[in-house]
Amino acid sequence: MSKLALLGGNPVRTKPYIKWPFFDEKEEQAVLEVIRSGKWWRYEGDKVLKFEQQFANAHDAKFGIAVTNGTAALEIALAAMGVRPGDEVIVPSYTFVATATAVIANGATPVFVDIEPDTYNLDPVQVEQAISEKTKVIIPVHFAGYPADMDRLMEIACKHNILVLEDAAHAHGGAYKGKKLGSIGHASGFSFQASKNMTSGEGGIVLSNDEELAAKVFSIHTFGRTPGRPWYEHHLISTNKRMTEMQAAILLIQLNRLSSQTEERAKNAEILDRGIGPIGELSLMKLNDQATAKRAYHLYLLKYSPGIEGVSRDLFLKAVQAEGVSLASGYIVPLYKQPLFGKINLPKGQNCPFDKLYQPNVEKAVCESLWIPQNVLLGDKSGVEDIISAFEKVISNADELRETNIG
Repeated sequence: MSKLALLGGNPVRTKPYIKWPFFDEKEEQAVLEVIRSGKWWRYEGDKVLKFEQQFANAHDAKFGIAVTNGTAALEIALAAMGVRPGDEVIVPSYTFVATATAVIANGATPVFVDIEPDTYNLDPVQVEQAISEKTKVIIPVHFAGYPADMDRLMEIACKHNILVLEDAAHAHGGAYKGKKLGSIGHASGFSFQASKNMTSGEGGIVLSNDEELAAKVFSIHTFGRTPGRPWYEHHLISTNKRMTEMQAAILLIQLNRLSSQTEERAKNAEILDRGIGPIGELSLMKLNDQATAKRAYHLYLLKYSPGIEGVSRDLFLKAVQAEGVSLASGYIVPLYKQPLFGKINLPKGQNCPFDKLYQPNVEKAVCESLWIPQNVLLGDKSGVEDIISAFEKVISNADELRETNIG
């Protein structure tokens, strides 16, 4: 019989990983309290306000405005930053589509920039090369919770009089050189979607240390109202993107767990680093300023590089998954190859057509990346030790994979 589970052998792991979202009676009681109060929206209750204050404080920001989701957080922050039709906004080519569509929602043009091969974050050198007289904002994504090179990006932004919006959808609890992620740029947007390290199913928040910018964000998210002014008085063309009291009640409980869960993820990630590091067929990510970075570990990233001769990344992935391990390939194309961007007519004189783009680092990343989800990093160390064992087992039995017809 084959040793590999994919081919009929016994898997390394049969025990499921911790289910996400993690919750207990605390979330249940918090939601029940809001339901019974009859105060379900932010202007009647106090949960949203408390969450805004506590989350902002936990991330070293002065102001927080809770919104419907992480996409709305980016869209509203860009609007408050004055992004308009004709403007350009720099975004990485390796990120979720919302980073770029938030730009388009404001009538501006996303300018895709390649990533650093060892971090999958924006390459500052190429960011500066992409700046034009139309560039209004840079959006660094702290991808997987790994901090972007914020010192260099802020330096570039200051030099060119450009604003920086941190896409911190993966970055809850992370830090860069002692500064909390989300507090370094002019503003940031976090997500509380179902897979995130803190979740209320959906939800988001904009953070800023700029009082004027935060006030604009608040007004835009609630029909142009201004605190202290009459209720039926609207100062900006805007929308309704308010968070509910029930979402905020859940997130207040989730926030109380964030610090301990972040430490637990980091501890288990260190076990993975030590175990995967010596495996010659796989490569670990290498971060700038690694000694001072605190990763949020929304994902544990690694690369199938140089890989097993004669075994594709996707076949390796299937074999490891069959061993009972949670593993994914991540994005399979660069963001600029998503079909929607082929349907956008760029304004005359703005950047190159998306279908003409070819950025080597992101093209390579989509072929070799491997993702381990954040919930796998919660729990005892046996869970991550099983990942290492599964990798070693598949690699040591690679001949079985080379002989199979499985794609």
